[in-house]
Amino acid sequence: MHGPLDVLVTYVPRERTADVLEALFGVGAGRVGNYDRCAFVSSGTGQFRPLPGANPSVGQLHQLENVPEDRVEVTYPRALRRSVLAALRAAHPYEEPAFHVIENAAT
Repeated sequence: MHGPLDVLVTYVPRERTADVLEALFGVGAGRVGNYDRCAFVSSGTGQFRPLPGANPSVGQLHQLENVPEDRVEVTYPRALRRSVLAALRAAHPYEEPAFHVIENAAT
């Protein structure tokens, strides 16, 4: 892989992790050297409370929700950032998916 790399970290309801990964792999995320479909997935519990104006796919307004989620991490060429984030938003079931984009230091 040439050029600078980013890492996407996001949190996905466990039953939708495979769908989100497929969308990310479909636009070129998860390729490292001579390997593809590379990801790190760890399990935990996500917490949120929908506020007025929200249209939650899980839970109800003003109710604290705890959801089994996976933390998903994938690497991708920085040039793909826009398409990777678009794929994440299209495939993620939440109205507002939480995510971080980390820029790797140049090597």
